[in-house]
Amino acid sequence: MKLRRPKTSGEVDRRSVVNPAQARELLVALTYCGRTRGPMLAAMFACMYFSGLRPAEAAGLREKDCHLPSSGWGLLTLEKTRPQSGKRFTDSGEGFDERGLKHRAEGTTRIVPIPPELVTILRTHLETYGTAKDGRLFRTRTGGVISASAYAKIWKEARTYALTPEQVASPLAARPYDLRHAAVSLWLNAGVHAPEAAERAGHGIDVMLRVYAKCIDGQCEIANQRIEVALVS
Repeated sequence: MKLRRPKTSGEVDRRSVVNPAQARELLVALTYCGRTRGPMLAAMFACMYFSGLRPAEAAGLREKDCHLPSSGWGLLTLEKTRPQSGKRFTDSGEGFDERGLKHRAEGTTRIVPIPPELVTILRTHLETYGTAKDGRLFRTRTGGVISASAYAKIWKEARTYALTPEQVASPLAARPYDLRHAAVSLWLNAGVHAPEAAERAGHGIDVMLRVYAKCIDGQCEIANQRIEVALVS
């Protein structure tokens, strides 16, 4: 007897998507997690929310990738990621490999505009903690790459500080990756055109619209209004 596994749609569960106020509360809560680890990583989580970075992209972010003006919007020029694969599966024999961007040819870059709020956060982070020897912004106290299990543990603790017990038990921001989902959902809800949002997120347009289809709040009402106007004219 053969069992067929049900197909997954890949769509984001809208219950996991935080609003801007909740995201900021979580970022503040991170600064209370541990003596140094939480405060050192708060800006990394801010990159996932304010610029929609994948965790591996945030982990690989270097100072030279950041254009952080004293005022206004900045830019991140993404080129490298630091995914965690395990020593058996990396070319270097280390737990992390330095790789190019996901779904892109080696050597290509992705430019992501970042709002002034994130510019300020990153400038403060650099002034306070500096960088690793290779220029990475986010590191352990010894300069190593932060493991997924380490930042997941910190995130779990931060949720208990920032959310109500009911929210902690829910899917709301259950994983750090949900900050990226919240970012892209915010862009689409704000009316950013799909091609522009896809470029910033490093998605194909078709994949992005399929994955985030149920997180675009209020679109039904807007569509109804446009159809009604068209019918009258």
